Amino acid sequence: MPVEVHLVDHPLVADSLRRIRDKETPDALFRLNLERIGTLLIAAATENLPTEDVDVETPLTTAPAKRLSVQPVLVPILRAGLGFVHAAQELMPVADVGFVGVARNEETFEPHAYVNKLPDSLAGRPVIVLDPMLATGGSLAYTIQLLLERGAPAPITVVCALAAPEGIQRLADDGYDLEIFTAAIDDHLNDQAFIVPGLGDAGDRQFGTGG
Repeated sequence: MPVEVHLVDHPLVADSLRRIRDKETPDALFRLNLERIGTLLIAAATENLPTEDVDVETPLTTAPAKRLSVQPVLVPILRAGLGFVHAAQELMPVADVGFVGVARNEETFEPHAYVNKLPDSLAGRPVIVLDPMLATGGSLAYTIQLLLERGAPAPITVVCALAAPEGIQRLADDGYDLEIFTAAIDDHLNDQAFIVPGLGDAGDRQFGTGG
């Protein structure tokens, strides 16, 4: 079961990535540009959603059309994943949204869940996980396991602004079947498990250190 990584090479993604990396970018502009990246990444990540043929009545006649055959389930990982929720709902306004809250133990860097609001069954539903930063992969692996326990079909789609090679390798070693859409694969993790060069703490830069 492979982990397939898609680097989304788009001028608007690159421009917003520059802005969110910049330590001088204020929180409001950080949120705006993170959402801009999210919109473009999610558009790329949903190119192969299943559709079905239908007819639609125009003001003049009947025209062939397509519609989504099944609505996906969006799963932001709190709190940083909230930065992609509005972008995802703008593109898929009737999609269900589940929430997983995972905090990282700052000594062991292992995940600790504090929110789990997912549908009881995800069978037959495309699942898109939203998390701006793929660092160690611990929070994402924990979330993926919850999704699989509820019958989420493979591959599960993951949307993140930045990814570290260590996190990608961990997910591959765990044997998950994932498609990861990201704007960049950065160099490495530092001793505090932050992505380098990265952008700092995505949650703090969206909501402040007390958020």
